[in-house]
Formats: sequence, C-alpha cells, structure tokens
Amino acid sequence: MTHPRNTLLCGLLLLAGLAASAPAEDVVRYRGNDGNGHGDATNLPAEWSSTKNVVWKADLPAAGSSSPIVVGDRVYLTCYSGYAQSAEEPGSQEDLKRHVVCLKRGSGEIVWQKAFDAKLPESDYAGRNNTHHGYSTSTPTSDGQHLYVFFGKSGVHCLKLDDGETVWEASVGDKTRGWGSATSPILFGDLLVVNASVESGRIVALEKKTGKEVWSHPVKGVWSTPNLVTLEDGHAELVISAPEEIRAVDPETGEQLWRCDGIPDRGYTCPSPVVHDGVVYVVGGRQNTAIAVKAGGKGDVTETHVLWKTNKGSNVSSCVVHEGHVYWVHEARGVFYCLDAKSGEVIVEERLDPVPGLIYSSIAVADGKLFAFSQYKGTYVFSAKPDFELLALNTFEDDGSRVNAVPVFHDGQMLLRTDKALYCIGKK
Repeated sequence: MTHPRNTLLCGLLLLAGLAASAPAEDVVRYRGNDGNGHGDATNLPAEWSSTKNVVWKADLPAAGSSSPIVVGDRVYLTCYSGYAQSAEEPGSQEDLKRHVVCLKRGSGEIVWQKAFDAKLPESDYAGRNNTHHGYSTSTPTSDGQHLYVFFGKSGVHCLKLDDGETVWEASVGDKTRGWGSATSPILFGDLLVVNASVESGRIVALEKKTGKEVWSHPVKGVWSTPNLVTLEDGHAELVISAPEEIRAVDPETGEQLWRCDGIPDRGYTCPSPVVHDGVVYVVGGRQNTAIAVKAGGKGDVTETHVLWKTNKGSNVSSCVVHEGHVYWVHEARGVFYCLDAKSGEVIVEERLDPVPGLIYSSIAVADGKLFAFSQYKGTYVFSAKPDFELLALNTFEDDGSRVNAVPVFHDGQMLLRTDKALYCIGKK
C-alpha cells in the first residue's frame, strides 16, 4: 500500500516537472502581447557582446526595422531588399522586395522565407525619413493559426505559419508619404486592425479569416500603432494618438467613444499609446509632450479625464510604465526620463553619456531592467527604478548595422534584431 505522503509527494513532483517543461507563452504582437513594452523573462543578462551571452545568432537575408514574434517553436520577422540598402547607392525601386522569414526558435536556423514584390511607386529613399527606418517596419502578428503581415501600400497578407503560403491579400490604400509606413497590425477577436493613416487616411478593421473590410475610422498623420484598453466592465476601447487629440473607438464597430486634447502637433504623431490600470499614457510631438488620460469616458473628456500633462516627451520612441513610473528616452536628444505615473512629476531627467545618436526603437522593460536601443551606438541598459543607474552599454563588435526594432522577451531570453542578424541573448 502506498503511503498518502508518498502519493502527495509524487503528485507535487509531477506538477513541478510539468510546470518546468511547459512551453513559454507565444509573443505575437508589437511591444509584447499587451502592446506596452513589457516582458516576463527573468535572469536576463545586463551585458552582452558578439562573444558574450549570445545563445545563437542568425544572419538575415535582408534589412528591416520590424520586431520578431514567437509562435510555438518558430520565430517570424520581415525584411526588405533590392532598394535603399545604403544612402550612397540606393538602387532602383523596381528592385524593392519584402521578405517574410521563419526561423527555428531554438537555433535560429531559417525554416522558410518568402519574397513579395512591391506595388510601385513607393516613397522615395532620400535624405532623412525613410533612411532612418527602411521599408519593413511593421511587426507581424499571429492568432496561432495564421501570420498577418502589413507592407503599407503593398497590402495586408495572411499567410500559413508552416510554409508561408498566402491565404488572402487585401489592400488598405495606395498612398505614400515621405516618412514611409511604420504601423503594426493588432488582433481583436475575429478582426485584424490596421492603421492605414498613410495609405488611405483610416484605421481599418479586416475580417481575419477573409481579409474583408468590416469598418474604418478616419484618421490622418498617425504613424503609431493603436492600443487596446480593457475596462472594468469587460468592454474594450481602441485608443489612438492622433495630431492634437487622443481618441478611443469601439474596436468592434469603429465608432468613436471619446476624445480629448492630445499632442499639440498638427503634422503627425509617432509614439504608440501605452495602457496601464485603465489609464492611457501618450508621448509625442515636436514640442515634446506627455499626457495621461483615464479611459472609459464619453464625448469630449478633456476637462474630466485628463489626469496630467507635461512639456516633456519624445517625438518618435514610445514610453513604458513600470511600478508607478513612466520611462522613455528622447529619440534625438538622448535624454532619459522618469516621471511619476500618477502626477506627471519629473523624477529623473538625465542626458546619456556617451551620446546615443538616434533612438527610434521604443524602450522596453523586463527582469527589473530597462532597455533602450540606439540605432548605431548600442543598447543602454538601466535599472528599472525611479533613479538613474546605467548598468551597461552593449554593442556587437562585428555588427555595426542599424537597430530600430523592439526586442522580444521569451523563455528567459531576449530576441534582438539588427539590419544584419537576429540575436538570441541569454545567460548560458
């Protein structure tokens, strides 16, 4: 007869073993599954290099600013080639192609890749603007059944995960702007929501099974990815940071629910809204502004729901909220900010040394660390606390290519892509 204590012990050991072997959660969206720049990985290294704390490295077939996503034992990301690989020799638009690449999560080995012809004419690669981020900036998303990819005026593509075969394609507009196209699609139930502000002046929701348009909402000058708020009553709001106003629409219908005065820039907005405990945090604009507004209102809520507003901000990179504080790094000035999330009081305003140059990638937080990725000067790692503590500045000695992508935190590791390679960073 088995003693009850032994049975209990065996059961506990079995559960522990199952927990230890359980697969890590997929990461299927720009800036993490909640769109807010958080990762749940632990034991991440603060320092790495070409030879230190790199679990594996995968050379990529082409450049890109989009982030990878993880679905099961596969990693998916996008690239572009044939045009705009260098300012000195940009080449011809006729040679521009977009690529979708599938890699093994455990090794970085490429499983399949698929190339897409561009619908021309595209926005020109000249001077600044597109030279900073390129032609593959939108992070794909997945529902675990299919992969959804956005290539601007070249359309939205639904692909099979196992081989990249096209299920459907849909156009959301054919216009271009000199700053290119940069927003990432997100899923809501059976809908795929795409910010096509550049392509057609709209936010568009497509039926994810067919690509058929379900609703659209007019918006212009928005380069940011919308975010979702879940209210206490279970209802959801899709929040958008647009020039001079913040809006929330019903993600099922596209009907506007509320609006308030937003970033005071008539031209454009780039940083994506961040959501925490029912509050929407937005930074942006050439005048540099940060705003916190409580979600869940109706009509114009400027006087009733705006919690605070300050003249600190960032024109391109988004913020992150962590343990009662809001963090970001200004994309051009190289200034690290920490604000009190409830009051907007500036706690830290510190210039980085050495100077980082441009930071278009948005700050991310995981394992008690903040990660800010400059384009060419490396990754700044800070302690995630309301103080200024720079833990490390990391570079790859044999890879000085551009970094624009937000990393993915998965299974105790970080996936970081440059224009040349995808790196799996973790403690060995």
